[in-house]
Amino acid sequence: MSTRCFRVSFSALSAAVAAILLASVGVMADDYSAADSPEADPGIDLQATTTTDFGGATPLGTSRTVRHWSGQTANTSDEVTYRYNIVGADPSTGGSAVIGVDMIPVNVNVAGRSFNGTDVVDAVLASPLFQGNSYAKTAAATNANRGKGMGGALSTGNDGVQLLDATMRTQFNQATADSTYHLVLDTPVVYDPVTIDVPDGKGILMTPGLITYANVDSHWFATRVQNQLGRQHLDPTRLAVFLTDDVILSDGPNPAGSLVLGAHGAGPATSSSSGSAHGSGNQPVQTFVWASWLTPGFFSRSTGWAKQDVYSLSHELAEWANNPFGDNTVQPWTSDRAMQYGCSNEFETGDPVFGYGFTLGKNPLHERFSDGTYHLSDEALLPWFMRSAPETQGTQHDATVGRYTFLGDLNPAATFHQPAPTC
Repeated sequence: MSTRCFRVSFSALSAAVAAILLASVGVMADDYSAADSPEADPGIDLQATTTTDFGGATPLGTSRTVRHWSGQTANTSDEVTYRYNIVGADPSTGGSAVIGVDMIPVNVNVAGRSFNGTDVVDAVLASPLFQGNSYAKTAAATNANRGKGMGGALSTGNDGVQLLDATMRTQFNQATADSTYHLVLDTPVVYDPVTIDVPDGKGILMTPGLITYANVDSHWFATRVQNQLGRQHLDPTRLAVFLTDDVILSDGPNPAGSLVLGAHGAGPATSSSSGSAHGSGNQPVQTFVWASWLTPGFFSRSTGWAKQDVYSLSHELAEWANNPFGDNTVQPWTSDRAMQYGCSNEFETGDPVFGYGFTLGKNPLHERFSDGTYHLSDEALLPWFMRSAPETQGTQHDATVGRYTFLGDLNPAATFHQPAPTC
């Protein structure tokens, strides 16, 4: 069984989910554990060419959406110049952008159990996703087997900033004290919760060890989120975040298939105080993220240690910032550390490094198997996809040599210390 996060507009989710790579091996009896102590592992091992001169995305023809800039980078491998739209201000101008966030907690009822997004709102707001932290060092990072490994020096020059800001500043070599480039998520406006009752046949409970998650049919759930985009009358210049707790998706649901932990996308906005949803070339476009808080103990700590608390949300926020409208494409790549994505041409920064992460901050939720910290996603940076020499923040061992992922030297996989493999 594999786990993944992915980019897709929920309006097109049914077609996209059908293309998800399904693993041929399901959850075997040996994957289950009845261990009942923090020292034991209560979780399961869920492994989760062009003929034109230009590729990628064209600049979006509307200002009625999240603030973004358009750029392009030449790929020396396939000799194509790829264009892209990225959230915020152009880093070459030294500008700063603050993006408004609307957070919609989603309470999901499945088979007599309630999984309430409202229960984790405060912990998410207190996380490095919305609070400033120092990224000079981390106490722990993923090891070669995707278990918990040693930490160390991380990203000097990123002090008092949010995770997304630190990642983007590292990507564009702006992680210095005198840089004025920032991408900041404003304190979210928390909406009244939305309740979704999952009928029989559209969701099941999964308890591989000691922790229970809700596994919901992805097609069915996507429709419900899409409906909420229409009902909430959201401002398309702000990011909409749908937050669940211990809810994962699959096709069916099919526990032997690929489990989905988060998604992001964009689609037409509905009429609201910002104006009509219809216009001549300036239609509003709403960007959004869905992600679930992940209670530790469901995924194996020896092979999926990072997949807990805000990991999936940190993954999706970075991918939303780098590919807000879902149309930024690159030369096809593959990752031997995330084979569930196959051969992909999407500029999705978290997918190649899925399962790799690090710790930061103090997690206020005293969950049974929590180590008291937040677990955050590593991200592959633009030069990795463009097969170019990384003009990013220098690595920890040599400040004159740029890094290919945010973790830099702390990522143990050789794949991420060189340009992306082609496929």
